[in-house]
Amino acid sequence: MSDPDGLMRLYTPYRMAYIAGGEPAAGAPDAATVPPEEAPPATEPAGCPFCRMVAGTATSPDLVVAEGVTTFAVLNLYPYNPGHLMVLPRRHVADYVDLTDEETAEVAAMTKAAIRAVRAVATPDAFNVGLNLGSAAGGSLAAHLHQHVVPRWAGDANFMTVLAGTKTLPQLLGDTRDLIRAAWPA
Repeated sequence: MSDPDGLMRLYTPYRMAYIAGGEPAAGAPDAATVPPEEAPPATEPAGCPFCRMVAGTATSPDLVVAEGVTTFAVLNLYPYNPGHLMVLPRRHVADYVDLTDEETAEVAAMTKAAIRAVRAVATPDAFNVGLNLGSAAGGSLAAHLHQHVVPRWAGDANFMTVLAGTKTLPQLLGDTRDLIRAAWPA
C-alpha cells in the first residue's frame, strides 16, 4: 500500500517477537489492509478525514489513542515508523496562528504526553516533531492542522526504504494503538 510520500508499507508483525523479545499480540486488526478512503478533497470539513474522526463518521480503523477537550491524538494511517502519530485540534483549522490559546496549549500538552507514551512503550532513540503548514511545506492534508510525532531509531532508514521505496513496519497499527493508549499519561 502506498501513500503520498511514494513509499510502500510492508507490515511485518512477525518481527515484533524478535524486537520485543516476546510474542506479537494476536487478533489485532491489520490496518495495512484498509485501502485509502475515497473522499472529497480535505479542503472542507465534510471531506476531511480528521473531521470525520471527530464526528464519528470515519470509515478507517479506529486509530485515536487519546482525546482532550479541544484536541486529540491519532496514529498515522501511513506511518513513517511504528508509533508515528499526530496531534491535532478537533476544529477544522489550517494555520497554527488561527488556533485559540486553549487549542495551542492543549496541542503542546498532548504532544508532550504523546512523546512520553511512545517513549514508554517503544524506547526510541529520538523524535521528529513538527508541522507542515500548507501543501508546499509537505502537508498532504494541509486544510486541517496536525503535528507529527515520529519516533526514530538509529538506523531506521535501511536499504528497503532507500532502494525499494518500501518502509518495513514490525507492528500492526492496532497493536501500536493499544500499547500507546495503555501508556498514555492520565
